[in-house]
Amino acid sequence: MKFENVIIGNSSAAIGCVEAIREIDSDADILMVSADRQAYSRALIPYYLRGKIELEGLLYRRQEFFERLNVETKFGIRVERIDTNKKEITLENGEIVGYEKLLIATGGKPFIPKIEGLNARDFFTFQTLEDVLRIKEAVEKAESAVILGAGIIGLMLAEALVEKGLEVKVVELADRVLAPVLDKKTSEIVQRKFAEKGVEILLNNTILEVRRNEKKILRLKDGREIETDLLAIAVGVVPNAELAKNAGIKVNRGIVVNKRMETSVKDVYAAGDCVEIFDSIAKTSRPIPLWITAYMGGRIAGFNMSGIPRDLSFVTAMNSMHFFDYYIITAGLSNSEDGEVISRLEGENYRRFVLRDGKIVGFIIAGKVGRAGIFTRLMEEELEVSGFKDKLLNDNFGYVDIPEAIRWNLLKEKVKFGVVRDAWI
Repeated sequence: MKFENVIIGNSSAAIGCVEAIREIDSDADILMVSADRQAYSRALIPYYLRGKIELEGLLYRRQEFFERLNVETKFGIRVERIDTNKKEITLENGEIVGYEKLLIATGGKPFIPKIEGLNARDFFTFQTLEDVLRIKEAVEKAESAVILGAGIIGLMLAEALVEKGLEVKVVELADRVLAPVLDKKTSEIVQRKFAEKGVEILLNNTILEVRRNEKKILRLKDGREIETDLLAIAVGVVPNAELAKNAGIKVNRGIVVNKRMETSVKDVYAAGDCVEIFDSIAKTSRPIPLWITAYMGGRIAGFNMSGIPRDLSFVTAMNSMHFFDYYIITAGLSNSEDGEVISRLEGENYRRFVLRDGKIVGFIIAGKVGRAGIFTRLMEEELEVSGFKDKLLNDNFGYVDIPEAIRWNLLKEKVKFGVVRDAWI
């Protein structure tokens, strides 16, 4: 059996690829293979655990989508290996499928640190539908929880578990919460929000050992011991790139791709959390595990797989998060001290911008977060803001505050969506 297009994975990058292929070619055959049984949104998992949405609400695309676009699916089946010489993939059931073009969209996986005494039965992760179903069941019998990691995933889980009535502690190796994206001031506000809800956050700390009696006993770096019913590990996500690496495709921290999402092997593409991609602001290649980056990377791959050249242009780290109704948006080198830093804190409303050569290279907006899209546009266009930089700190900053010549560059008709402007028709 051979297909013109084979896609490994069924999340945002895979869906973007399918949609792009179908925009170009309504007849090309497409096979999508995934270990996941459904195409669902991982970003919505915390809301399901909190009871904000039903299980059905997690579904990113339903089966009718694949039927309507004439996509053959093999869900709940893992790909065991890729043979790039024969242009074949082998499934776990022994089936061999040929391809003309292949997209690897295998996503990311939780990083599990080495902890003495830890085994797979001791902890939960919080990334997949299976994870949240297991946690949902365990919560019914638990009174306490410890979460290792005070990043976005760890804190979203902490919020959900507090709402379920558990006593929650968060253990974090860094000196503040959300250290990779927030500066000290914003971290302190977030930590205060959690403290007000009874969550104890133990900074500059980690778990060294797990022992068991009726509960789990965790020995921490600072020497204290904590008993808990539920242990979750949320210290980060790493690219799931082993399949590509074993096939001889170039992998560093993630699968190496160019702006057309091509890997080091002809006719093999990759997109999503499994890749490392060039950060337009940081000026380096690195994994950027974001939904929109994955989706747009999948679309770019789909166009190129269909013979239509497309480049992914502006990419950088961006985060939108909220904890106990406190909203935060970050982008670029948001917590950097390298450059001119301007900021304003008024109550719990905070704005911080990092400028280099008069251009925005990163920002944090917390509390009132409206109109943040203007700032990402200014970053993307690399426009000079020195002449009106103080106005950036105003809560009601808008296009009217931008000089007319610059405003025209932002508002004139362009079809962008993350690709080279003149590449779209």
